[in-house]
Amino acid sequence: MKELTRTTKALSQKTVDITATNLCFKYNQEHSVLTDINLSIFTREKVGLIGANGAGKTTLFLAICGILTPTYGEIKICARLVNPGEFRPEIGLVFQNPSDQLFCPTVRDDIAFGPENMGLSPEIVQERVNTALSLTGVSHLIDRIPHHLSGGEKCMVAIASVLAMQPQIILYDEPSANLDLKARRRLIKFLQASPETIVISSHDLELILEVCERVILLNQGRVIADGIPQEIMGDRNLMENNNLEVPHSLTHSH
Repeated sequence: MKELTRTTKALSQKTVDITATNLCFKYNQEHSVLTDINLSIFTREKVGLIGANGAGKTTLFLAICGILTPTYGEIKICARLVNPGEFRPEIGLVFQNPSDQLFCPTVRDDIAFGPENMGLSPEIVQERVNTALSLTGVSHLIDRIPHHLSGGEKCMVAIASVLAMQPQIILYDEPSANLDLKARRRLIKFLQASPETIVISSHDLELILEVCERVILLNQGRVIADGIPQEIMGDRNLMENNNLEVPHSLTHSH
């Protein structure tokens, strides 16, 4: 019977990775940035988060990570309540600007930073650095100075610095911003193959279409639609009413 309980618990924890319940956030008393957000994101799901500028996408990410304290409501990561300011190794955030994430003298130091601060042994830290470099294809950059790298290289090194902590969930904030076509294509292939639960906030709707099996549309801090990307992003009225355009590939798919 104990075994059954443990198995059931394990299954329930694996099923849902992120839960937001009645989530609200205000930067000041007058302006609500997030209003009544209710959503569940499941293990290994790839979810796109779309919306015009100011829709609340980055604020939602920061609340999920515990960087911002909700005004009301709660967030659970892997079935455990998020306490603001608490380090949660299960979740990683890749910032919109990789330069905000890379601050060490070398690429190796940047990727080792997270595992070192988790208190891991030097051997395990080195193993994680090598694995993250290999996964992102940037092993050749290990001794380079991060701020000397190209946009595409910085992007992959920033992702490697999060992967080294081996999170179960990764939030990507505008990952393809400032990438050239080749770097963007490489990023898309990488995201398609990612085994983690991933949520991607992006204005690059074609990337969302290629990578995600679900999309959540935000407008003025509210969830307007949640479902299949082709259906939501192919709905011209819905998209235009929320200050977005139908992706080019969907305008010719009918």
